[in-house]
Amino acid sequence: QLQASGGGSVQTGGSLRLSCAASGRTFRSYTVGWFRQAPGKEREFVAAIRWNDRATSYTESVKGRFAISRDNLENTVNLQMNNLKPEDTAVYYCAASQGVIISAMQNPTTYRSWGQGTLVTVSS
Repeated sequence: QLQASGGGSVQTGGSLRLSCAASGRTFRSYTVGWFRQAPGKEREFVAAIRWNDRATSYTESVKGRFAISRDNLENTVNLQMNNLKPEDTAVYYCAASQGVIISAMQNPTTYRSWGQGTLVTVSS
């Protein structure tokens, strides 16, 4: 079971750090992705990391602003979000699956386990 946390409300230019934790297992051999869904929009890929080799993938709109990382001690995958914009407002979900190739990281159907969402609101 995945647990996403760290959402909140910030102003434009602010920062938030989301965390995804797995209960009862480690993320070793998993790829963990972050997706988001804004009201009235489709769920979209944000970023992903493959635990074993730290391979990452980002959607273009967050490159240079967001950074995904793993924390071995805490067994979490974190998404550091800087310079937030109103268009980043959404419910953010983490997802995980094993055996993910890099080209499939951005596809939500790749992921078998999903956590509940955490709301990020960025005001102008």
